Amino acid sequence: MKVAVRYYSRSGNTRAVAEAIAEEAGVPAISVDAPEAAITEPVDVLFIGGALYAYRLDKHLKAFIENLSPKMVKKGVIFSTSAISRHATDLIFFGLRHRGIWAEDEYYYAKSKPTEAQLAEARDFARKYMK
Repeated sequence: MKVAVRYYSRSGNTRAVAEAIAEEAGVPAISVDAPEAAITEPVDVLFIGGALYAYRLDKHLKAFIENLSPKMVKKGVIFSTSAISRHATDLIFFGLRHRGIWAEDEYYYAKSKPTEAQLAEARDFARKYMK
């Protein structure tokens, strides 16, 4: 199974969850604003995460989602961190679906800075989608 992990994080909280998921998947977690973030080979599962910034997705994450191809991504699995709201999960979900990419209804969310226990939960969450 081919897996990719992409995220956008300003504070480092979403990056921590992305890295926990990536560790479980055995792949690197790559920020969507990095040159190597593009999905250039088909993946079965794209773990994709971000948070709200002024009640919207950051422009880097939004642009990344808008440029995804359903030919390259079989399924999206969403994760997020935020001190205020889980709304980023909805925005990512609908962004993927709008592109014609299946997005799982279930998502992983950690409020604010994830604890070690939450990072372990994120790894468990990832494991479910890599079977």
